[in-house]
Amino acid sequence: QLQLVESGGGLVQSGGSLRLSCAASGGTFDYYAIAWFRQAPGKEREGVACISSDDGPTDYVNSVKGRFSISRDNAKNTAYLHMSGLKAEDTAVYYCAADFGRRKCVMPPVYEYDYWGQGTQVTVSS
Repeated sequence: QLQLVESGGGLVQSGGSLRLSCAASGGTFDYYAIAWFRQAPGKEREGVACISSDDGPTDYVNSVKGRFSISRDNAKNTAYLHMSGLKAEDTAVYYCAADFGRRKCVMPPVYEYDYWGQGTQVTVSS
């Protein structure tokens, strides 16, 4: 059973940057595609970025392209979401999720993710 723990959230000013981390345990990390989702108050959860298994391709939702970057360090069993040019509308709880064996992930996703973290709050002040 893969377990995911997010960290790195916080309060940042508009235009600032943050790096979120997603630490995994309990499985072979390389085999999983990792995605970041977010949910703002009163809104549906939305997929933001994903990176495929085995260091495969990445994909992003249009609203974050050019501002967010997803990466992974398989030796550390950790994935990252580098966020820059943050806007007030990026305020949300951010979750990482894992999908076993997904060699080409897409955003927004058309499939379910198997494992989820507990989330980390990102607040962007305008």
